Amino acid sequence: MQSSMFSGLFGALTSEHRLDIIANNLANANTTGFKREKYTFEDTFVAYAHDRIMEPSLDIRQKKLFPEPEIMARPRIAGYETDFTQGGLKPTGSKMDIAIQGPGFFKVQGGDGAEYYTRNGNLHKNLDGELVNARGDRLMGEGGPIALPENAADVEIGPNGQVFADNVLVGQVQIVELEDPQVLEKFGDNLFRARDGQAAVEQDPTETQIAQGFLEASNINVVEEMVNMIETQRAFEAYGKVISQTNDTDTMAIQRVGKAL
Repeated sequence: MQSSMFSGLFGALTSEHRLDIIANNLANANTTGFKREKYTFEDTFVAYAHDRIMEPSLDIRQKKLFPEPEIMARPRIAGYETDFTQGGLKPTGSKMDIAIQGPGFFKVQGGDGAEYYTRNGNLHKNLDGELVNARGDRLMGEGGPIALPENAADVEIGPNGQVFADNVLVGQVQIVELEDPQVLEKFGDNLFRARDGQAAVEQDPTETQIAQGFLEASNINVVEEMVNMIETQRAFEAYGKVISQTNDTDTMAIQRVGKAL
């Protein structure tokens, strides 16, 4: 099989995976606090021995002993990471909605007792009066879950995270910043957790505030993602043509060799 067939195959598989990432980004363009995925590429080079010899040996003969250098690249996605840049804030008018301005994450506790990180501050009260997200995970405060009095008429959450119910302090929203956010992986339901074998080193954010009555929009640029999608589709088509033409060339060569014999 010719090297062009391998190059076309690697390119097509790379384009397919890239398209999956773009489609997932676009599907979550309206998801509160969603963070887009970014991808990086690398070239796998195949070098031949004669690629290392650039000049002829003048004391033997004037002509070059080897062909011109030839290095074939097989592109592929080397990996992808999450873009944790800030999304825009959209007003909701609900005092149960809060958004983070600056770096950091809310901590929530699932029903299994595990803790997760999120930027989604769309909250409501459960039957126990605790602030929870749509999945029922409890919002963590400095001393544990934050519970509101049963008959609280007014809830205020200050920029520093202090929670007041009818002007009485009832809790402090816990916001943590991670030394390296890339140790996080997406768990689902807009939650993050530390990857296996890696620790999420927490630290207190210094330039972070909470905005009550707002939710953070996703950081997806729809136009940019659509352009990337079109580009990726065109690249996939081009790689498909490389594979098809290489196959036609091989078929023709086999047929002609067979006739010659």
